Amino acid sequence: MSTGAHAGRDHLTWIGHGTVLIAMGGTRVLVDPILRPRVMHLKRFHPIPKHALRSLDAIMITHLHHDHLDPPSLESLGKDLPIIMPAGSAQLLRRKRFTRVIEIAEGERIQIGALKATATHADHPSKRDHPLSGSADPLGFLFEGSKRIYVAGDTDLFDEMELLGPVDYACLPISGWGPGLGPGHLDPERAAEAARRLQAKVAIPIHWGTLWPIGRGEPPHEPADEFVEHCTRVAPDSEARLLEPGSTVEF
Repeated sequence: MSTGAHAGRDHLTWIGHGTVLIAMGGTRVLVDPILRPRVMHLKRFHPIPKHALRSLDAIMITHLHHDHLDPPSLESLGKDLPIIMPAGSAQLLRRKRFTRVIEIAEGERIQIGALKATATHADHPSKRDHPLSGSADPLGFLFEGSKRIYVAGDTDLFDEMELLGPVDYACLPISGWGPGLGPGHLDPERAAEAARRLQAKVAIPIHWGTLWPIGRGEPPHEPADEFVEHCTRVAPDSEARLLEPGSTVEF
């Protein structure tokens, strides 16, 4: 685990919250970029590793909630990058003059350079979608290159999850941006069960410790510690690898 530039090496960087960089075979894909110090009433508590945002080949959006789809963050990366997002949602960004917006539905697969990406099921409500976006079902993404990497987006456990494994790395949400979690989310214990179902060699907790409501102190570290404890009990064959936002794992 390190925080260098990793030029030419296959790696994964957790930038914070749900934002993950996948770099394999010279192809660099960024999932759910949230790249501002503040989003609505949420403050970011960790710096953004700027090196991770260079030379991107595509952006993947799992769903349309504001802490995963943030048009100003996308604009900071340029309006000509390919953006792959759930079917039924592209009009939101096309209205904002993004030029290469591609829709993908659950079960569909797209080739991005050396990476193959499959849109997977996600059990997560869409009622808080952007009001101008239309209706779009949330997704997860399974990336295949030198490794098989699952980035869950936001989801709860679902029956088909076992069919996605085995995976080398699973990036699993374990918490949220506030003290409570509504339906359609994994908590630390359910995320450990997800690692077991996925037969993940390495399970990396995400969606914690980065964004927190202004005026409510700092985001807690306890969800990550609890995830490690639950993995030891529920998924002993999975290594729970705890990263801090901005950290990188080389393959």
